Amino acid sequence: MEKTVEYYFAPQSPWTYLGHTRLVSMAQAAEASVEVLPVDLGRIFPLSGGLPLAKRAPQRQAYRLLELRRFADLLGLPLHLEPQFFPVAADRAARLITAVDMHAGAPSALRLTGAILAAVWAQQRNIAEPATLAELLAETGLGREWLDRSEDEAVQQRYQAATQRAINAGVFGAPTYRISGEIFWGQDRLDFVARRLASA
Repeated sequence: MEKTVEYYFAPQSPWTYLGHTRLVSMAQAAEASVEVLPVDLGRIFPLSGGLPLAKRAPQRQAYRLLELRRFADLLGLPLHLEPQFFPVAADRAARLITAVDMHAGAPSALRLTGAILAAVWAQQRNIAEPATLAELLAETGLGREWLDRSEDEAVQQRYQAATQRAINAGVFGAPTYRISGEIFWGQDRLDFVARRLASA
């Protein structure tokens, strides 16, 4: 029986960035497939009680920065706590990842996802700009034509469907990993993901 991880994430999420490489490695080690499902948190938060960062209480915002630094240090990952281009509109990047997944497959989409996440949090690049996305495509061995394909109606429908699928599944934040109906929210739950894959 094939093992599958449903991977719900937002391309601008620092927590997704912190967990991305580990998830990909875990899935490979467990010989599990990954469904690449970028979603629109702007649709999910109002339904789940979540708030955009700017609307959260000061205490929560301060603790978020503390936890980001803790995990970045623990994992040895470069991370700017307050990058130049954040908050950032991520729909264009999400559609690009979706288009690559639809037509080139999950491995290519996961590679591009990693590059987009690092662009925001490690390199301080603006993923809302088509020129930046074109550079990231080139850096990951993909062609600029994917930008045009990401504007297709079928891609937009797939992106919207992934967001609705997340809502229906009870997803309320990013990243969320789902295995056989069981939800694991947050990169700090990846140890549980590994255990679940080992028992599947």
